[in-house]
Amino acid sequence: MDCRLGCGACCIAPSITSPIPGMPKGKPAGVRCIQLNDDNLCMIFGRSDRPDVCADFSASIDVCGTTNQQALWLITDLESSTC
Repeated sequence: MDCRLGCGACCIAPSITSPIPGMPKGKPAGVRCIQLNDDNLCMIFGRSDRPDVCADFSASIDVCGTTNQQALWLITDLESSTC
């Protein structure tokens, strides 16, 4: 499955403990990544300073569902069940 352009759920719902440019301590769950632009696109996509966890993320129907809202709900649910 390919990511849906402009979804951004994986940049909002999960916590990221790795440093992100502009967020040196990472980001808490539910907080929009500072590198997510107004179109919900990653501004550091493909750059070496993008966290490995972000680069390694693979969209799948189990995690991303079929809509952007479903992706946000599913990833939020996964995040809360792993805390």
